[in-house]
Amino acid sequence: MSTEALSRRPRLLLLVGAALSALALSLLVFAAVPGQTRAAAAGKAKPALGKQISLGKSRCNARRNNSAKRRQVRPAKRCQSASKASAPVSLYWGASIGDQLNGGQVPWDMEALSQFEGMTDKSLSLVHFMAPFANCPSSGQCSYYKFPVNEMETIRRHGSIPFFSWSSQSIPSSLDEPNFQLSDVIAGTYDSYIREWAAAAKEWGHPFFLRFNWEMNGNWFPWSEGVNGNGPGEYVTAWRHVHDIFTAVGATNVTWTWCPNVDPGNKMQDIASLYPGDEYVDWASLDGYNWGTNPARPSGWKTFDQLYHSTYDRIVNSIAPGKPIVIGEVGSTEYGGSKAEWISEMLGELPTDYPAIRGLVWFEKYDDGMDWPIETSASATTAFADGIQSSSYVGDEFSNLGGGPISPPG
Repeated sequence: MSTEALSRRPRLLLLVGAALSALALSLLVFAAVPGQTRAAAAGKAKPALGKQISLGKSRCNARRNNSAKRRQVRPAKRCQSASKASAPVSLYWGASIGDQLNGGQVPWDMEALSQFEGMTDKSLSLVHFMAPFANCPSSGQCSYYKFPVNEMETIRRHGSIPFFSWSSQSIPSSLDEPNFQLSDVIAGTYDSYIREWAAAAKEWGHPFFLRFNWEMNGNWFPWSEGVNGNGPGEYVTAWRHVHDIFTAVGATNVTWTWCPNVDPGNKMQDIASLYPGDEYVDWASLDGYNWGTNPARPSGWKTFDQLYHSTYDRIVNSIAPGKPIVIGEVGSTEYGGSKAEWISEMLGELPTDYPAIRGLVWFEKYDDGMDWPIETSASATTAFADGIQSSSYVGDEFSNLGGGPISPPG
């Protein structure tokens, strides 16, 4: 990804040249990141590396392993708790696929998708891509990104469900975007644009996930409270305002996906204050990465469980009980432990130990100097391919999916 530093991890956004035409802009690809900054990146340099769902109410924390190394073999029986599924649940699965495979990014380059599916030996049920409201180069007027109907249709025809991340900001991105504050959204500054976008979504007519203004509990995006002049309570008000426009237009094919970042240390803004309410959210979501000891941002090896369980518990137990959850972004480095084992444990544990999680999107891109793709080692590739073969992970059978908000699989 490219060039503009945000305050997190470090997060960068690709500088899009002012010379891009409106047509080119409508086809611009945005890389999903552990945050939007990856969200807006169009490319990545490789580092050198070798229906009803039963949601539990509690988890057993006694089994948490605080050591950096995990066992080589999972025990036959894990800690029993009310949240553990009596039988494995089914999950959608997919990826945000970068340009390291074929020089292009999905969905603009579907050959890259074919290559990824060749490595995993299974077809994706979710394909993730993203865009902000606008591109506002310093030398010219803002150009606004229209509803990506061609890309949505490409994904649907493949048999997958589009998973689209949309942000109320402009690029090049900065924490200081005075024309894209939450108060501007609330005041109706962008109502005509949002209404046009929603009407186009309705006209396309097929179901898709819409992950709007994600990782809002951090401080690395200009739509978070406490940065860019955004005040307390404005995140929820802005979300509801945008949602109400879609409702008024009749865009009922949208699945509203609310996505905080995992917060195992309780250091970020309380997500309860950022929840728009059950009537405004269809699915909850979570993002979280194992950064390990990668020199780009060493922060210690963390298992999937260590990263996710506490925030998952809060959502399931008190904030959004009954809502299905999809992991919007996840990945692991090779540095500091076994990436292959990390992947195997995650894919093995999700269907039984996290029954509310009904979807998974892997971050299949080099970003922030990090080695997220599964092909960073033969063992990691094999671990992912082996784990995803489980019948719990459903394939590309959704070309004819219809109706309103998307239900969990199975």
